[in-house]
Amino acid sequence: MDRGPLAQPVLIDRSDGVLSFTLNRPECGNEISAAMFDAMSAALHAEALEPTARVLHIRATGDAFCIGRERAGTDAVSIRKEVARLIEMKRLVRNTSLISIAQVQGDAMGFGLGLAMLCDFTLVASDASLAFPEMRKGLPPAAIMAYAGDYALPKVLFPMVLFGDAITPAEALQAGLITRICERDALQMQADALTRRILALDETGARHCKAFFQAAQEGRVEDNFRAATDMLTVSPLRLMQSR
Repeated sequence: MDRGPLAQPVLIDRSDGVLSFTLNRPECGNEISAAMFDAMSAALHAEALEPTARVLHIRATGDAFCIGRERAGTDAVSIRKEVARLIEMKRLVRNTSLISIAQVQGDAMGFGLGLAMLCDFTLVASDASLAFPEMRKGLPPAAIMAYAGDYALPKVLFPMVLFGDAITPAEALQAGLITRICERDALQMQADALTRRILALDETGARHCKAFFQAAQEGRVEDNFRAATDMLTVSPLRLMQSR
């Protein structure tokens, strides 16, 4: 299928404080290929070394957001390399200081749904279908289960990953897997409005807020209190100096 002059499998753009990834393989449901993993990971590595953006926006062309990832490995070495690549991508999205928005305009399956969940804000079209279908091929979705419990209650999540049944956006919202349900034609407007709100925040404060929030989820309460004391001492001083 001809995708026109912009035929790259993922379109990467930096403008006005936003780093955008647009999945661009609509003919195959925007399955993530090795080249796409490498391109997006390279952009996130570069951003970590020399920040130029404040928001990460992940979206897609076509009817589906992302129905999974390509599986080309045929032996232990090549399969492990594929898995390491996808884990690295997930680690980068999860740990980036950018505030991330997934704009899910269509179906999101397996890796696609897992990627959207990792974003700080996950906006989903009301007519999208969502699922973790890996177990239907006998493949436990371990890379998703590694973090999915941070979002959904175990009794809700386990049937989703065990049986792989499609779930509605409303069910995903109730489970805590997504942020907001939008009509498809309003999805871009909602993502743009959210981006403007993020960009209006103090830049350093927003980065610190995200970093502390993530660390607090994984830390003990007493450790979090000590870290909070430090942050609540340093942050006011920084703001006073900036004025």
